[in-house]
Amino acid sequence: MFRRMFRNILSLLTVFVLCSSPGLYAEEASDQLSAGMVNPGYVEKPAWFKDSFLDIKDDIAEAAESDKRVLLYFYQDGCPYCERLIKENMSQQNIVDSLQNKFDVIAINMWGDREVIGLDGKETTEKAFAVSNKIMFTPTLQFLDEQGKHVLRLNGYVPPHKFKTALDFVSLKQEKEGSFRDYMAKASPVAGSGKLHSNASFLQPPYDLAARKSGKPLLVLFEQKNCPPCDELHNDILKQPDSAALLEKFDVVLLDTWSKTPVTTTLGKNTTAENWGKQLNLTYVPSMMFFDAKGVEVFRAEGWLRTFHVQSSMEYVANKTYLQEKEFQRFVEARAAKLREQGFEVDLLK
Repeated sequence: MFRRMFRNILSLLTVFVLCSSPGLYAEEASDQLSAGMVNPGYVEKPAWFKDSFLDIKDDIAEAAESDKRVLLYFYQDGCPYCERLIKENMSQQNIVDSLQNKFDVIAINMWGDREVIGLDGKETTEKAFAVSNKIMFTPTLQFLDEQGKHVLRLNGYVPPHKFKTALDFVSLKQEKEGSFRDYMAKASPVAGSGKLHSNASFLQPPYDLAARKSGKPLLVLFEQKNCPPCDELHNDILKQPDSAALLEKFDVVLLDTWSKTPVTTTLGKNTTAENWGKQLNLTYVPSMMFFDAKGVEVFRAEGWLRTFHVQSSMEYVANKTYLQEKEFQRFVEARAAKLREQGFEVDLLK
């Protein structure tokens, strides 16, 4: 409590200095512009985001006093999915109302150097905090309850109607009633082709994934029949020549995430597709689960992804780059730079 009072006083003093010396900060901004220091990939966040000192335990306590929960928004400048989340999702009134009334939204730059005080009371930096939370994609959204426990995590962009469903799930404390998967199935059915995109080159039932002998890594696609993003993945992204070439480096299995289809997992456990998805804590379809040749999960790609990031995910695993480069975003940046050097146009949203 003392720390919070001290920081509130510090905040008031900062405002006083800003208001008393506007020319000083205007001059500083001008110097940054002339020096080329302004990040061209920066996307301005809504003014109603919490201006936090990044003391997460204090933030949770303050939110609880207002009957709110904390939403940690991990982002990076130049991220098109973050821009889409801000501009499309957070421009819709029902979403904005829910966020403002039920959440304290705190932005954390996954490459940032600001001080963060975690739930354990230890001081760290934004980028170290992101690593400790295993942030691989941006945006990543972590919803925390009144004790700091993770209620829900969304990896990557999700469209507005699914995002609103997640907000409802957390704000109404539905985690006490069941999983987000089940809540989303009831509250937010989606329209799609109504079919799974089976392919003769994929592994066929019975699915004994522990008995594979190919020596290839395994890609498990968790999907559902009414799923427009699944339709897009198969009808567009995976049909592109570069995608098809990468896909050949994997054993691929397609599972209906809600089905009772028998599966022997990579570790030899007999279960069903639905139960395996629950055990893997999947929250979105399509989800791309990557396993090495021994059946150990090495990477996952969840959320709405376009061609570049789907291909990057496959290449990251197929070439075993994850063994040397632990941070997927650094690999993505290096891959984009290499392709541009070779004369290829790189559009992250195509």
